[in-house]
Amino acid sequence: MKLVSFRITTPVGPFTRVGAIHGQHVVDLNLAYVRWLSDQHEAQPYRLANAQVPSNMLEFLEGGLSTMAAARRAVDYAAMLGPSTKGPVGETIAHGAGDVRIIAPLPAPSSLRDFIAFEDHIAATSQKRGQPIPPEWYKAPVYYKGNHRTIIGPDEDLPWPLETTKLDYELELACVIGRTGKDVAEREAEDYIAGYTIMNDFSARDVQFQEMACRLGPAKGKDFATALGPCLVTPDEIRDLGALTMTARVNGEEWSRGRFGTIHWSFPQMIAHVSCGEMIYPGDVFGSGTVGGGCGLELDRYLKPGDVVELEIQPIGLLRTKVVGPAPRG
Repeated sequence: MKLVSFRITTPVGPFTRVGAIHGQHVVDLNLAYVRWLSDQHEAQPYRLANAQVPSNMLEFLEGGLSTMAAARRAVDYAAMLGPSTKGPVGETIAHGAGDVRIIAPLPAPSSLRDFIAFEDHIAATSQKRGQPIPPEWYKAPVYYKGNHRTIIGPDEDLPWPLETTKLDYELELACVIGRTGKDVAEREAEDYIAGYTIMNDFSARDVQFQEMACRLGPAKGKDFATALGPCLVTPDEIRDLGALTMTARVNGEEWSRGRFGTIHWSFPQMIAHVSCGEMIYPGDVFGSGTVGGGCGLELDRYLKPGDVVELEIQPIGLLRTKVVGPAPRG
């Protein structure tokens, strides 16, 4: 499934719902399941659907395998009935893709960890500092904890942050955890992944490097925004994760191209490492870190007000962000 969070406007205000992309439509999973339960003559279809297929993405992920199974049943049933099918009291189940606003698939993650897992990227950034790759990097996957409260979604503007003169994008794939666990073995870790999405770990490089010179961070240099989207693709939709092509374009010009299979530390290795001695939870986001060549820092090119950044990884889709100014003077 390609899971999305989408926003609809109603006479009583806006609502955010969980959906699945099906052709040119977004299926409201909760209402599709309500319709299925109603047609099975359940006495309380709304109450059961709210428990089994919640309309909030974090609660949906917390439902685990049983919620995923119910959601698949709901999508299949809605597809069989057709896009004009309504809920028991006339609710819209299938929305035209252009009639709703797709937001970040997980607008409020439980946590955000971003790794530096591509050897080509850490080699390039270390070389810029006149240093070799730290030998410690090869001992375990390393990460920082980002601000999970500043998530933005597809086609959402990024206001120019801080007083930076070196605003950068970072081309990443992210996995989202779907099960609670602790001390997860690497061989079992894939079973804890609910799905994958595109991640743009925006960075103010000058602020970041000033912070990290003090042996801490990054913090303010990255905490202002992380883009996720456009959807959360379940693992069964991706045959070969390593074969995924990752591209970045700025104003239509390709700046970066890489392949996920060049990663050194895998998602299962990340999960095993993080869960060692501590809990992981549904809705935790693990960023892969930047693919080799996947940021302006490596290219000595930075973003400007008005730039449109597009990250693309198929079959997930396209994550587009427009940078809006003004930039600081100086």
